[in-house]
Amino acid sequence: MSVFSSHQRNPVFHDMEQEPLDLLIIGGGITGAGISLDAVTRGLNTAVVEMQDFAAGTSSRSTKLVHGGLRYLKQFEVKVVSEVGQERAIVYENGPHVTTPEWMMLPFYKGGTFGPFTTNIGLRVYDFLAGVKKSERREMLSSEEALKKEPLVKDDGLKGAGYYVEYKTDDARLTIEVMKKAVEKGAHAVNYAKVTGFLYDSGKICGAVVKDRITGEQHNVYAKKIINAGGPWVDDLREIDGSKQGKNLYLTKGVHLVFPKKRFPLKQAIYFDAPDGRMIFAIPRNKKTYVGTTDTSYTGDIAHPQMTEEDRDYLLNAINYMFPSLAMTKEDVDSSYAGLRPLIAEEGQDDPDEISRKDEIFISDSGLISMAGGKLTGYRKMAEEAVDTVVKQLKEEDGILYSESETEHLPISGGDVNGSNGFRQFKKQKIAEATDLGIEEEAAIFLIQKYGSNIDQIFDLYQSEQLRADEAGIKPIVFAELIYAIEQEMTYKPVDFFVRRTGALFFDIDFVREHKENVIDYMAHALQWNDRQRQSYTEELDQLLYEAVHPVE
Repeated sequence: MSVFSSHQRNPVFHDMEQEPLDLLIIGGGITGAGISLDAVTRGLNTAVVEMQDFAAGTSSRSTKLVHGGLRYLKQFEVKVVSEVGQERAIVYENGPHVTTPEWMMLPFYKGGTFGPFTTNIGLRVYDFLAGVKKSERREMLSSEEALKKEPLVKDDGLKGAGYYVEYKTDDARLTIEVMKKAVEKGAHAVNYAKVTGFLYDSGKICGAVVKDRITGEQHNVYAKKIINAGGPWVDDLREIDGSKQGKNLYLTKGVHLVFPKKRFPLKQAIYFDAPDGRMIFAIPRNKKTYVGTTDTSYTGDIAHPQMTEEDRDYLLNAINYMFPSLAMTKEDVDSSYAGLRPLIAEEGQDDPDEISRKDEIFISDSGLISMAGGKLTGYRKMAEEAVDTVVKQLKEEDGILYSESETEHLPISGGDVNGSNGFRQFKKQKIAEATDLGIEEEAAIFLIQKYGSNIDQIFDLYQSEQLRADEAGIKPIVFAELIYAIEQEMTYKPVDFFVRRTGALFFDIDFVREHKENVIDYMAHALQWNDRQRQSYTEELDQLLYEAVHPVE
């Protein structure tokens, strides 16, 4: 049985070195997680290494929508809309706890990008291409109906609105749940493990040198096939392989601003025109409202994209354009986050809006398989395509036959709730159980939506660890989440817990400020950090806290 505990990092490296793997995946974002699940369920001996934490890059910094790609109709990307629309339903059914339908309003104005006719036709085509279920098909609203749904939108020139369903998600939790399922099925996965070089046999790639960034130890990991799913770092790995040629990655940065619900009391998710014609989302989420995204070329530190004053002011300007009564200023921003889109550029392309979001596979002369581009929504299909490439090669080279992809109807970790319909009943039952344990209903709903069918483990820890929680000075329910994150989700640093396991640094920054000292104290003891580690990990969290509010000049 594979392990996914921060206490068991060394055994994971040991298992990866025992015998040559069938497949080594580099990159623990949603793409790498999806590939590992697809591969291991087909019977491949699979491992995935991630140089940061799982989902630390793009996969925790998106607009957090598993959406059908309505925006791509504007670029006539009909195939993209069709594929991601259909995948959206699969992602939802396999993990209804981390993906939730969200009605989205698309207001149209005199002289705007969308009018009543184009919106009606566009949404009708969208419904058809995306295979939208009957209960979620678009409606058209009058200006009066639109203002009733969301009184904050500007009424000057409002002609009406389209009304359709998108799917809200927690991108980092989705990635973690897919990875946990892969590990449960037998994949080996480890974070803070950086590939520093490749191993070759007669010019063909046969392994990788992997550095454990916690201990500094190096490991030679051999594999029949290697997939580079490094997201924004794909080209860095192609350079190590000496195969970066032809198409290259084109990175763009997307920034989101988060506001307290009291200051931005949005009732209804809105997809709207910014003054420059770009489309922006404003989405209510728990006790916050977040708005994004920008789309600007990026050439800075890939591991550390940050919001600039220009990014912040662009979004504030867009908000005040669409929601003029709010009169938002920079002081109203609760927190922010920035992420990178690794797009694939043809020669001469330099306009982010014109570059395709499609995924592509590159195979180098040495045999390194690189996957780039694509979208969060299409992760499962991208994984299937990547593993199809691997099993085709293994059949041709070794005569080994593997099954077709099995992930279309495979619940991810936490998703064993009998689909979206079953989850409604599951939630009711678990809310009642939580109330019996003394957990408030609002907190219970939040936890059940986060952990799905794994919630029983949180409840068990909540009951059994109250004494240790008191000793640590941490609220019992927070302590239960922390223990679970360390023992079941390979959480090693405070930022792993506060950014990716809980999402708190982006969406509940006061929670981080309240709990950080006691959480750091407990983690330092439980994971036996030395003084240097403790200082480094504390500074890293403090830096992110600062950057969430303060733009770079």
